[in-house]
Amino acid sequence: MEVLTQAEENYLKAIFKLTESDAVKAASTNAIAAALGTAAASVTDMLKRLAAKNLLHYEKHRGVALTERGNELATNLVRRHRLWETFLVEKLGFGWDGVHDIAEHLEHVQSEELVERLDIFLGRPKFDPHGDPIPDAKGRMASRKQVQLSSLLPNEKAVVVGVLESQAAFLQYLNRVQLTLGTNLLVQERFEYDGSMRVLINEREEITISQKVCDNLFVQKTK
Repeated sequence: MEVLTQAEENYLKAIFKLTESDAVKAASTNAIAAALGTAAASVTDMLKRLAAKNLLHYEKHRGVALTERGNELATNLVRRHRLWETFLVEKLGFGWDGVHDIAEHLEHVQSEELVERLDIFLGRPKFDPHGDPIPDAKGRMASRKQVQLSSLLPNEKAVVVGVLESQAAFLQYLNRVQLTLGTNLLVQERFEYDGSMRVLINEREEITISQKVCDNLFVQKTK
């Protein structure tokens, strides 16, 4: 089995997440640079290195896609990361806004037995605290029907099931306005001027949220 540096693993995971949607087939150099907070020139050098290891397909100006082996390694990284986040929230009492950086370190622990025992200990969860699917040992992920809150119309009901971005500041905002996972809401009004929405939360509190927030929340429609 090839030994990768943490930086190489981080690149594979970033490309995996950028192309996780079926609508995105390749990740651009600029998108990878933005995801990792590094310069585009540094990204190009790393992509060439990973391509030489047959972990991704790299063609200048056409974006990159993981090879089968690269996808396998990236999926395993994502599995470890999301399991650790689940463990930190469910068993150690961390908030969902404070586990990403810790899991970034723990995901690099190379022990398949540890990961398998962690999965069993947690009851083989299908989704992490942010609503992202957790790959199983064979790389399979659960799927569900979910849409962005911004796609809903007035009088439609839904439950919050995930977030598009998991930056701490955004998650802390969701905590303050009580729009965490499992929250039931009813769209009362959409404002054409700026795309914001007025919603009723858990049949109790009415708030107005911006289009940016609506775009970054995944929901499942309910009756």
